[in-house]
Amino acid sequence: MRPTLPDIHMGVTPKLLACTLLLAPLGTTSPMPARAAEVTRVEQELTRAQATALVQKRYAARVVRASISEEGGRRVYVFRLLSEGGKVWSVRIDARSGEEVP
Repeated sequence: MRPTLPDIHMGVTPKLLACTLLLAPLGTTSPMPARAAEVTRVEQELTRAQATALVQKRYAARVVRASISEEGGRRVYVFRLLSEGGKVWSVRIDARSGEEVP
């Protein structure tokens, strides 16, 4: 005998409810606050393009390589620069403040 729609419905709903309750994180009301904090953090940081423009202007040199890393709990851009005279050096810039990191 083939199950009818009400039989299927009654079997699926309790299982679905149980799975939902088991998989839902405990003690949270919404994932939005965590996401909002992440967006705020990113909005406060310089983008790679902004940091590149800042460094090229500040040091009167061309950026030939750029990367970002985590150092001591903060994000830092690492730039390799090339001057008109051929000098090559690296600078590290705090992604939030734009200040050089020693």
